[in-house]
Amino acid sequence: MSSQLLAIALATFASEDLACIGTGVLIAQGKLDFVPGVLACTAGIFAGDILLFLLGRLAGATVMRWPPMARFLPPARVHQASQWLSRRGLVVVFLSRFTPGLRLPTYFAAGLLRTSLWRFTSLFALAAAVWTPLLVGSAVLLGEAALRTVFEHQGGGILATLALSASALLLLRRARSLLTFQHRRRWSGRIQRLWRWEFWPAWAAYLPVVPYLLWLAARHRSLTVFTAANPGIVTGGLFGESKSEILSQLGSAAARFQLIPRGLTPGARIALAQQFLVRHALDYPVVLKPDVGERGQGVVIARARTELESYLHAAQGDVILQRYVSGLEFGVFYHRRPGASAGVVTSITGKTFPVVVGDGVTPLQALILRDDRAVCLAPVYERLCRRSLDEVPQPGEPVQLVEIGSHCRGAVFTNGAHLWSPALEAEIDRISKQHAGFAFGRFDVRVPSAEDFRSGRNISVIELNGVGAEATHVYDPSVSLLSAYAAMFQHWKLAFEIGSLQRRRGAQPTSLTVLLRLWLQRRAAHQATKPGGLSGGVKCEAHQPA
Repeated sequence: MSSQLLAIALATFASEDLACIGTGVLIAQGKLDFVPGVLACTAGIFAGDILLFLLGRLAGATVMRWPPMARFLPPARVHQASQWLSRRGLVVVFLSRFTPGLRLPTYFAAGLLRTSLWRFTSLFALAAAVWTPLLVGSAVLLGEAALRTVFEHQGGGILATLALSASALLLLRRARSLLTFQHRRRWSGRIQRLWRWEFWPAWAAYLPVVPYLLWLAARHRSLTVFTAANPGIVTGGLFGESKSEILSQLGSAAARFQLIPRGLTPGARIALAQQFLVRHALDYPVVLKPDVGERGQGVVIARARTELESYLHAAQGDVILQRYVSGLEFGVFYHRRPGASAGVVTSITGKTFPVVVGDGVTPLQALILRDDRAVCLAPVYERLCRRSLDEVPQPGEPVQLVEIGSHCRGAVFTNGAHLWSPALEAEIDRISKQHAGFAFGRFDVRVPSAEDFRSGRNISVIELNGVGAEATHVYDPSVSLLSAYAAMFQHWKLAFEIGSLQRRRGAQPTSLTVLLRLWLQRRAAHQATKPGGLSGGVKCEAHQPA
């Protein structure tokens, strides 16, 4: 009996109608009791509803681009369901439950639109509890009539078997794609992203931090006092700051750069870029990035003039053209309390770029999917890799997948605490003091070797980030979740304390109203100036670790 009920529940995943009708016929035959049959159908239907909701919540945008799902969920239908759902709740769930073809897009849209999980869980349970007995009961009544007039002996059993078999076939058909290597590995990557801390989305990672931030805000009597930690940087470096303005304060420690402002014609921008290269006797590759940006978005390394020109033609905002610095890349988190004679380095992150090795047989895309870590970010690597995914690398040939030292763009972060030294800390302190309005944030630097870094020699700053930066060593896979949260809590504790001390010295925090306005402006500008080529479309040469 239990195996039969489990089969019924699983059959609802393929076709709720067929599973309920088949169950009704079995009940009519006396082979199954009404209550267990209804409960099995209800349990399967409810579980399917929740899975649809979670699918929309966790992988909505990705799933909608998947061709088989796109056929089931055309954009027009999803948009219609989304608008409907935004206006109503209970009515939408019940109508979609009783209207063929609406349940899938509606419940998916409920997750995609970030509606309340608990509220819609209750609505799903209520709708399933009402709908299922009605459908199964109708099948029982019709099944009995059919048995009397059409199937006098075992015919009803044949009908029930056909119904359940059809459900099982549909389920197997939908699951067949999981049997292929590519789909298996992609699902493996998605599942791993759920339990591997370093791949969590920012909103999920920061949820446990929010109560602590509110407590800090109450303690310091300001929600935004941390923005005063760096009084010489807009919003303290939370967002919207100009990279060129910050780098210009660091003197020779910063890698040479040229601001190429918006408003110039593409020809004038290209001429300004060429003048910079000639003036400093620089050759390609060079680095191009938005003057206001974050998380490595829009950063490319142009290998030739054609690539530079392509970038400058596409870019609509202010752009930084920067000297390419070869070698190793590190993130160094630093803070200095107001009035202190020296600051301290609290976090060091080594940045490496993932590599897959060819075997002369396997295409590059399959090599990415086969790699236990790369599979977690397969869509990122497939989008940003500069080589064709169908190409078959030679045996033993290493292929570097990405080129930018940003975690969200696929770089691997490791804890570099073992590289700390008094000489390194003294050099970072010296560089930081050149920026009079900076006291808390992270330097992204390049050096020829690890020994140079430890000794504080030949350090080139490619970027300096304020209070919006993270102590990125927490993304090392070996760092436990508890240790990561301990570091994040300490990070924000220091930000609020230093901001509070700066406020006492006359610095003014950015108000919540101003932050919100700037955030909305930044969001609008980002959407308006997001050409496809700025996130990896230009062929680029990777930063090769020394």
